[in-house]
Amino acid sequence: MKKKRIIGISGSASKNYSNLFILKTIAELGKSEFDLTLINDLAVLPHFKTHLTERNVPTEVIEFRNQINTADGVIISSPEYIFSIPSGLKNVIEWCVSTTVFSDKPIGIITASASGDKAHQELKLIMKTLQTKFTEETTLLISGIKGKINRSEEIIDINTRNELKKFVQSLISMLI
Repeated sequence: MKKKRIIGISGSASKNYSNLFILKTIAELGKSEFDLTLINDLAVLPHFKTHLTERNVPTEVIEFRNQINTADGVIISSPEYIFSIPSGLKNVIEWCVSTTVFSDKPIGIITASASGDKAHQELKLIMKTLQTKFTEETTLLISGIKGKINRSEEIIDINTRNELKKFVQSLISMLI
């Protein structure tokens, strides 16, 4: 059976951050079933402008939309900034609202932050509005993330590691 293609989007604005480590862990856990392509620099997309959503669309936006459209699934891992999703993540999602690239797309949603509850609920609502396919098993809130990952990019909390394994298995089941 052919491996699935997954896009992993990190919503963080920082370079060394927990959400990238989580996506790398997921890539390792699922490597026999899927290839995960990381998108971790959301600043390459210009600021969203409604009048450019259908005509004169910036090249970077077209490329991003194509990556989402041709993927078998998407995983978004994001922190919470001021009780919301980060502006860079909101920006890339807004560039896709006028399209169907997320419609019926299997998706995994992870919020890893100090608390994360508000951003997690917001991201689930946004992705539901875009008509993605997800279940409670393909969503995961990881509160207190800084104490669960070490500087060697390893998840040191056994419960978090087990939750990620379940998350990956649930996502794989959705992709089949």
